[in-house]
Amino acid sequence: MTIPPCTNGKHSTVDDTPAPETKPNDEEVEAKIKAQKEKNDNLQPAIARNPVTAQPPRATPSPAPPEEEDDDPDTPVPNGATCRRKGCGATYVAEQNREQEECVHHPGQALFHEGSKGWTCCKRRVLEFDEFMRIAGCTTKQRHLFVGKKKDPDAEEQVQDVRNDFYQTATTVIASLYLKKIDKERSTVEFSDANTINLDLHTADKKRYKTSMTTFAPIAPEKSSFKIMGTKLELTLAKSDGVGWPVLRADDPHTGEIIQAGRAGRV
Repeated sequence: MTIPPCTNGKHSTVDDTPAPETKPNDEEVEAKIKAQKEKNDNLQPAIARNPVTAQPPRATPSPAPPEEEDDDPDTPVPNGATCRRKGCGATYVAEQNREQEECVHHPGQALFHEGSKGWTCCKRRVLEFDEFMRIAGCTTKQRHLFVGKKKDPDAEEQVQDVRNDFYQTATTVIASLYLKKIDKERSTVEFSDANTINLDLHTADKKRYKTSMTTFAPIAPEKSSFKIMGTKLELTLAKSDGVGWPVLRADDPHTGEIIQAGRAGRV
């Protein structure tokens, strides 16, 4: 508010402040995402400019969601507890009939990529975060998940999957895997070969995420690196062939979005 004005001109009694832009409705958002997909389909042949290094698209079967847990029948449910399944949000009321519960939720993971937002378990994509939070669940299961299974207080909780996001330039892919409080001393990240990254991440709150991730296209392990932050693991992957990545992992479902590559700044 204390920054002085930067332009001179005549005074005016007319308020010419631009009117705020109206937010698009659901139909306009769906139309925009559809137009982006059609444009991307038309531009696909231009992604691989070098026919020698270009690779054919990989088959991308959707990974099966992890088996969902249920409430421990011997663990009491506190009044007002919220269902733990994503997208449900139901609240427990004391002495309610558990057999009549229907949990409508998302069994997949949140997917944020190139501005659009959605879930890996269903096809709908939106642009605004508020709209993402209102996407209705796509799977129905009997009984909500309020307390989960009884856990050993000394055992680590095995995390099945984590939210990820990435952006890219012509030579690099910068990926973020969101997991809080990663213990740098006990965690390992290994670029084992041109397509495989082995992760074994332990957190300070007794969680463990262990996986072997296959990248969409080859990388140069010796030029790739990683950085552990407070809320995520950031991977800097050096491309081997300069091909645009539509997804991060080879088994991720393609969303049909336009993949934008960043432009290196001038020196």
